[in-house]
Amino acid sequence: MSVDQAQLDRDHLWHPFTQQRSWVSEEPPMVERAEGTELIDGDGRRYIDGVSSLWCNVHGHRHPGIDAALRAQLDRVAHSTMLGLSHPGAAELAARLVEIAPRGLSRVFYSEAGATAVEIALKMAFQFQQQRGGQHRRRTSFAHLREAYHGDTIGSVSVGGIDVFHSTYRPLLFPAHPVEPGDAADLERVLSCHEEEIAALIVEPLVQGAAGMLVHPPGFLREARELCDRYGVLLICDEVATGFGRTGTMFACEQEDVAPDLMCLAKGLTGGYLPLAATLATERIYEGFLGAPAEQRTFFHGHTYTGNPLACAAALASLEAFESERTLERLGPKIELLGELLEPLAAMPAVTEVRRRGTMTGIDLGEHDPELRLGHRVTLEARKRGAIVRPLGDVVVLMPPLSISEDELRRLVAITAESIEAAYASAYPALAQAA
Repeated sequence: MSVDQAQLDRDHLWHPFTQQRSWVSEEPPMVERAEGTELIDGDGRRYIDGVSSLWCNVHGHRHPGIDAALRAQLDRVAHSTMLGLSHPGAAELAARLVEIAPRGLSRVFYSEAGATAVEIALKMAFQFQQQRGGQHRRRTSFAHLREAYHGDTIGSVSVGGIDVFHSTYRPLLFPAHPVEPGDAADLERVLSCHEEEIAALIVEPLVQGAAGMLVHPPGFLREARELCDRYGVLLICDEVATGFGRTGTMFACEQEDVAPDLMCLAKGLTGGYLPLAATLATERIYEGFLGAPAEQRTFFHGHTYTGNPLACAAALASLEAFESERTLERLGPKIELLGELLEPLAAMPAVTEVRRRGTMTGIDLGEHDPELRLGHRVTLEARKRGAIVRPLGDVVVLMPPLSISEDELRRLVAITAESIEAAYASAYPALAQAA
């Protein structure tokens, strides 16, 4: 007996960031297979994965090296705890991450998602300041950028700044100090006004992804680092979205020669295969947690699947692919081509602005009646034409796998342009007819 999988979805699933009343009226593609940069549904239709399966796929789907690494790891052990034990993959990956990370980051704490990596960084910063003693105990709050998004746990939401995601939970959150994005003068104002109470500043370096690909002005990250040093505040860089080549370098911090005190990684860490996150810390912060058992300076935090061996194997294979396939070296021409392809799209009447850093692209369609769901209409039109894109409101996001070919990139941008035209025509039929 055949099973209607779409109906099972409608009957039983609850999707993230999805208004289910609208969802159940649609016919979602059921992704059964994938190959390279394409997702394949049950009817054999192929779609360019224009958002890297939510910004995490790096080298394409079914990458032979990562597949082989996972098969080999399955012949050894799928999971064992890191509470009181360790395993080779976790140790090797930690050493590899320290090797490629900005200078000074020397310790790696694993978890499973970007939000947990951020939660860990916040707790480390807070506890570090407390354990320094004296006036540092007054450093119990955090500074963050407006329109920030750092995940959906209570701690990460507390340092978030997107009302549509976060306002409902305001009574649950701890207070934090918002800073205007990219505004070093405002950052200095906040740090000087609250000099003795801020433990850390958290930023998405260079690009605020969920804000609609909001790009910071050159030099802001470097100024933030200098201001944090001046006011004794730790700097947390959330590289969950920007890390692993998305902005053109392995980590966005590199582009302004900034080394944070804590850095959060996830998404592309395993090449988009398995949930794994890492919070990297400096030796100074690590040593602040050392002491006799009776002192209780231990970092009391842990997850069941921390440092999962399968996920570590995938991450090691992904880093190997970066080297063997010269991923970053080959990315430069694609980034340049993407800029060229986006120029005529940016000139379209329906497009207000195109914001981009590296492959991270936000196509802003302007302000429209939310009931029109213009960005969602673009998603549906793109799906008809063979591409998966996902909007942030009425900002259409493109962030394909780094392995995408130039021909596929041309096709993705062409589909996006056609889909914007079609969506605009369906939302404003009178204007379309007049044109």
